[in-house]
Amino acid sequence: MSTATWDRFERRLRQACAKRSIRTTFTVQMSDGFTFQVGDDEPRFSITSQAAAGDKALTSMDLFQVGDAFIGGAVAVDGDVVAALASRKVFSDFHPLVWLRRFAPLALGGRAQRRADDAAIAAHYDEDADFFTTFLDTAYRCYTHGVFTSDTEPLEAAMANKMRYAYEALELSPGARVVEVGGGWGAFLQYGSEQGARVTSLTLSRASETFMNDLAKERGFRDATVVRQHLFAYESSKPYDALVNMGVTEHLPDYRSTLRKYAELVRPGGLVYLDAVAMRRKHHLSSFMSRHIYPGRSTPMVLHEYLACVARSPHFRVRTVIEDTRNYMLTCRAWALGLDGAREQITERWGAEIYLRFRAFLWGSTAGFVTGQLQAYRVVLERLGTGDVAELPA
Repeated sequence: MSTATWDRFERRLRQACAKRSIRTTFTVQMSDGFTFQVGDDEPRFSITSQAAAGDKALTSMDLFQVGDAFIGGAVAVDGDVVAALASRKVFSDFHPLVWLRRFAPLALGGRAQRRADDAAIAAHYDEDADFFTTFLDTAYRCYTHGVFTSDTEPLEAAMANKMRYAYEALELSPGARVVEVGGGWGAFLQYGSEQGARVTSLTLSRASETFMNDLAKERGFRDATVVRQHLFAYESSKPYDALVNMGVTEHLPDYRSTLRKYAELVRPGGLVYLDAVAMRRKHHLSSFMSRHIYPGRSTPMVLHEYLACVARSPHFRVRTVIEDTRNYMLTCRAWALGLDGAREQITERWGAEIYLRFRAFLWGSTAGFVTGQLQAYRVVLERLGTGDVAELPA
């Protein structure tokens, strides 16, 4: 492309930074070596186009195209990655077709909706379990945030704190029956079983199912059960003492229906523990996240909407709400650093694309918590008795 094209791009980028109040200084280098700086301070990061596809993506000023170019290796980001991803709002992100692809299957409801959820979860979680263990904590492999007592506490200790908090918040004791929604890589299945609880973990992922079954067999967790089934399709002849949901509320955006299902599974007086990443608006994920990370209807929890549904429900009351944004930021940062540290191993075994895709995801999430775009919470609910209270209208 010509120098005139780069000059137009530079002007548009400067104007967009001013409009979006992006004050971080950075440099941009195109594939032919043309370089310019935005801002007057010492640059905190650099964006480099490494091919014609990178030039095209950057000059489009479209976040989705830039993201695709990044995971394709045509655009590289060096320096302060968090600052770079915190500045991504300089690019536009208007893609109605991506939105339609996410939500069109939901209009059918019922089994069609559950099949769409199955496919969406598989798209993220059915990677090789060994891949996730390259960046998750080594003790529990927990794929949601830990609870840090200090910013320098190791991730393993933070996850142990989290498991202990959830177990104690549920007031469990040996022999208690617990159903877990979304077992992941066996974090609570392991911790609860080690304390003597009888844990049933639901999952939609074949890789997760295999991993947890192998874990239970290797550790001798005879009372642990793994079921590959959607929450809304799962039934139990006997109610559970408690329910655990670590990071799965994002995949269950119909809060009213979810709470009704929880009420079917948990006995009166039993407790529900959940933690979740949150946003102020529902279904406000970027097109990149919707396409490459969490396809389908997944969306961060909207706390005020969730609590409003609890308030209208005859089945539950709120016991505890804890704000956890910094804990999730520290967790994502630890995961991202672990991923970067395993770059050579990951690219050799699974390819550069998955490394770059998860690098954008984990560092982008870290930036989201830093800027306040994302929040996080722990919530404990109590199952009420089965009186004749009618559910209030929406």
